[in-house]
Amino acid sequence: MVETHQNYSSFVRRHIGPADRDIQEMLSVLGLDSLSSLVEAVVPESILDVSDPHLPAGCSEEQALEDIRQLAMKNQVKKSLIGQGYYGTYTPAVIARNLLENPAWYTAYTPYQPEISQGRLEALFYFQTMVTELTAMDIANASLLDEGTAAAEAMAMCWKAIKQKKKRFLVARDCHPQTIDILKTRAEPLGIELGYADLNVELDWHDVFGILFQYPATDGHVRDYSALSEQAHVAGAHTVFAADLLALTLLKPPGEMGADIVIGNTQRFGVPLGMGGPHAAYMATTESLKRSMPGRLVGVSVDVAGRPAYRLALQTREQHIRREKATSNICTAQALLANIAVMYACYHGPDGLKAIAQQTHQLAVKLARVLKARGFHVDTPFFDTVKVATGEQSADILQAAEQAGYNLRRLDEQHISIAFDETCLDADVDRLLDCFEVAGQLDKASSETFEDILPVDLLRTSTFMSQSVFHDYHSETEMMRYLRRLSDKDLALDRAMIPLGSCTMKLNAAAEMAPISWPEFSQLHPFVPASQRRGYDELIQQLETWLCACTGYVAVSLQPNAGSQGEYAGLLAIKRYHESRGEGARNVCLIPSSAHGTNPASAQMCNMKVVVVACDKQGDIDLDDLDQKLAQHGEKVAAIMITYPSTHGVFEERITEVCEKVHRVGGQVYIDGANLNALIGLA
Repeated sequence: MVETHQNYSSFVRRHIGPADRDIQEMLSVLGLDSLSSLVEAVVPESILDVSDPHLPAGCSEEQALEDIRQLAMKNQVKKSLIGQGYYGTYTPAVIARNLLENPAWYTAYTPYQPEISQGRLEALFYFQTMVTELTAMDIANASLLDEGTAAAEAMAMCWKAIKQKKKRFLVARDCHPQTIDILKTRAEPLGIELGYADLNVELDWHDVFGILFQYPATDGHVRDYSALSEQAHVAGAHTVFAADLLALTLLKPPGEMGADIVIGNTQRFGVPLGMGGPHAAYMATTESLKRSMPGRLVGVSVDVAGRPAYRLALQTREQHIRREKATSNICTAQALLANIAVMYACYHGPDGLKAIAQQTHQLAVKLARVLKARGFHVDTPFFDTVKVATGEQSADILQAAEQAGYNLRRLDEQHISIAFDETCLDADVDRLLDCFEVAGQLDKASSETFEDILPVDLLRTSTFMSQSVFHDYHSETEMMRYLRRLSDKDLALDRAMIPLGSCTMKLNAAAEMAPISWPEFSQLHPFVPASQRRGYDELIQQLETWLCACTGYVAVSLQPNAGSQGEYAGLLAIKRYHESRGEGARNVCLIPSSAHGTNPASAQMCNMKVVVVACDKQGDIDLDDLDQKLAQHGEKVAAIMITYPSTHGVFEERITEVCEKVHRVGGQVYIDGANLNALIGLA
């Protein structure tokens, strides 16, 4: 029988590499005659379930792309000037083609083995250099997950630095609201008290171990925090700045204002909006705090031939070594996005970045000056975000802007803000002024320079990014060759399989990667009106439904930005479940000794007590030791965290018995999804 093209080009057939003859050869080596017999030999009978999970029938790559195209068309792409930490940006085509869309970059595994990771390690080393240069700090890590969780990591870092002897962490009221929400979530289980600081009045520093400033503020306002930093230090508190890297090309850097830690997002350095991510956050700090910093840190040494050799440094502070003593569960972070950001910086160089910042600022100044001349109150000073007092006209202005193709931000009942970015032009200012029912008259405004709005003492005078890497690759050919040289130093799936474990044995197929570059997905701001993201909403709902069908659960959250954050969210859900039943005293988390380091670190972040359960010589959970721990802690047991199949890649025979034992004492079972690919469709 001749196969139809539809069957021959099915997505699964293209996606899974082994042909029938390869499968038969592998089965023969194992002494088995079919894949079914392999499954029966590997998966315990007590959990084996190969019934139909009620998913839609498979299709070809072409049909899958057409389906996703139909969803994309339900999104509306407007120019979002909402700001709030997310901005329009251009991804240079040379970086999009040779990095973002290049499997040599996006299929490589985390650089645990430096011998096959020198290209990405070099790029991440320069990412760290870029961050330290712009922030004027001593050291930076190789990226974090997002700005909100980076702020939470900084809070924990400040707390650790004073050995948890104080309980209050201050947050400036003009920080991004989503960051404040995340800080609330992180602070509560640890017993940290959040205080909300009005920076225009005298602050109470009693029992304060740290303070977070937004620079520039969420409403665009710019101020010098030097005096407040000094007050904090006198009170024994650390200062954290959430800073916009593009603004720092013009503004006085946090390191010159007494910052102890600087965090933020690198999204506007060429990384598409993507309705909120993924983007690479950053963290920079002082030499004295470097051993408390979360995340990966790339260092450089010299090999036996005298050549630079990049490798992960100071790993003793990380979760895979500190385990239950860790204060952060950050493992790998947003390396691909960090590499896009640093290559954007290399491509433009310091002068190019400054030119982008100046153009962005000058457009904001033009709009502000005309609005002010026409009777609107405009807050100053600002960098790129104009806060306008619009009173009762707010709703009408926002509606007119949306009809004209712009999303603006409503700060409150009386104010809106307009955040400019590198994609904005003079024509955008004209159209925005029409929304305010104001005539253009840009001639006078265009003669004003950015120094007129920003006070001299807030302007940056120090140089930055003088290293040759930020000056040598400003042409497309030089950048293309540099990216090729770096990728040639790495091993990725474009060259070979990476058999390190289930979480490495995944393929982001080209057909799956292509849609992330489509503007209908890549150009949506996370805070667009619901009417503009219907395609995204349908996509999310569809994926949640399918994941429930695959896993047997009744609800799924796609909010966590990494596996480590999923652990934290899951444990918090378990914690809340016990509290809802009047059993809030349950605080013991059982964790097998074979578990990877993020598990005990996540439990620690939930203020749970980690109790390690021994494993036998085969790496399976020791049931006798589990019985002993359950008898010892009984009514205190909140949960057990299990990776299944285990970290050793084994389907433990007595897994249902483990779950039953924990449930019997009132505990819950958290299944770590690191190896979920090996379980789906089989159990």
